[in-house]
Amino acid sequence: MRSFLLLAVAGAAALSACGVTVEPPPVAAVPQQVSLHPERRGIGLLPVGGSRSLAKPGLDVSVDPRRSLAVTDRAILARFSFEEVMNRLAEQSGIPGLTGLRLYQEWWDSQRRAPGLGLGGPHCDDQRLADGLPGFNGFAYACPRAEGVQAQENPFLNPGTNHAAYVPIGLFNRFDLAAQDGSDCGEYRIVFARRSGITNARSRNLIAFEGVLPNPKPKKGIHGCRKVMRFWAELSQEPDPAVRAEALHRFYFEGLGSIPPVIDIDNFGNATGRATGQVRTNQFMQSTWTLREFRVRKRCDGDVCVMRFEPDTVKTNPAGVLFSAKLSHPLKEDFAESLSAQVGELAINDLLRFTLNTGERFNTGQSNASGTENLYVHHFGNGQSPLRTRLQQRLNTLSIPLTPANIVARAQTLSCAGCHQLSTGTNLGGGLTWPSKSTLYTFVHVSERTMEEGPDGPRYGLSESLVGTFLPYRQELMEAFLERRPPFDQKPDPDDCETPELSSSRRTCGDGD
Repeated sequence: MRSFLLLAVAGAAALSACGVTVEPPPVAAVPQQVSLHPERRGIGLLPVGGSRSLAKPGLDVSVDPRRSLAVTDRAILARFSFEEVMNRLAEQSGIPGLTGLRLYQEWWDSQRRAPGLGLGGPHCDDQRLADGLPGFNGFAYACPRAEGVQAQENPFLNPGTNHAAYVPIGLFNRFDLAAQDGSDCGEYRIVFARRSGITNARSRNLIAFEGVLPNPKPKKGIHGCRKVMRFWAELSQEPDPAVRAEALHRFYFEGLGSIPPVIDIDNFGNATGRATGQVRTNQFMQSTWTLREFRVRKRCDGDVCVMRFEPDTVKTNPAGVLFSAKLSHPLKEDFAESLSAQVGELAINDLLRFTLNTGERFNTGQSNASGTENLYVHHFGNGQSPLRTRLQQRLNTLSIPLTPANIVARAQTLSCAGCHQLSTGTNLGGGLTWPSKSTLYTFVHVSERTMEEGPDGPRYGLSESLVGTFLPYRQELMEAFLERRPPFDQKPDPDDCETPELSSSRRTCGDGD
């Protein structure tokens, strides 16, 4: 097992001896529609079952969640830097003169009113509501935000002491978000926290780079992702954190053989014609906590190109007013129809598998865990409303023993604010309760303010709901995939022979790897 990771660290020269080539997707292939939900989609919604039946005798796929799913060890994270991520994205743009610092400062200038610092990018008051106040996608949008001060800072200077610097606090394997058709292999995330927030609760900002990794062998469907998962699984068996750090760094920045690197502008929003990721922020630098979403996009007008972090809607985050029994909005009737049509998906009595797909026109540009803007159950209330009537009718038609309030409470958990804070400990009906967590993890699931001692030294803490509820299922799903348990138990193609480029030079046939 150790030799696998040593090969991963060794570099491209060692891999080229196997004659590995990157398989292009079929020319006429059009990926199936992929849900934009950032936390629930793809294979993560499949039920996992079946007895353990290893495809290869002796293959150890026992996964340690803190090595193969959520890596927060300082000894490993020290290999990652915010500056390297930003500079790599700037370089990939191919735009002369664009630096990681310029990209960063333009990004945070978007949180200022126009014209900001005159850097040429978007600003938070570019869109206006009918009352003249700033809006985004037709809904309220807080503007300006205190985070706009970062447009005048250099987070790369003296990163060990600079209050404006960003510290890596977690690497996350989200294979559970892979498309069921195998058009991608899920998301792989790096979370950074602003250094000032470690000691000052009113100066926090967290940034999550959430890259969707294309399937290196798309013709094989989801089984084209097996090398990606074998890489992560074998991290559990490697005792040396330095070896794991180098292997992970190479996975994110260079790629491994046919596996492309995670850090690529196309994986954070620039790609078209396939699923792509995003960058999300958890902003605490003023009293109203808000979560926002950005996509890295390169745009050209003739020969002149720019690349920026563009503000986007927060996915699966419908505006609270759309649930309201009292307030009016022109989209309320359409939203009621959309939500009632998804009662069956929201009523699945499994805490990890009920889901919601929200049309873009219903999403807002922010998800607030302060106040009532995103408190859907508050807006829904206890009185009669057209939405309540529609939901009850749909529940009756499907003979589902839940209430309309249960459906709204479940929808709230799937919003960013709900998952992070508003739904903590909420009764969802059907015997389900959203997981609780301590005040150490208010608004977050990984905290730069909480340290614990791990087997390899200090590591950043994870919320109780992540450790106790979400990671165990992701572990089960990953092990089931590698062991070919249902729903991943399709028979391999007997004519499928190739040389695994990472774990060994032994030629294998018929295992789909």
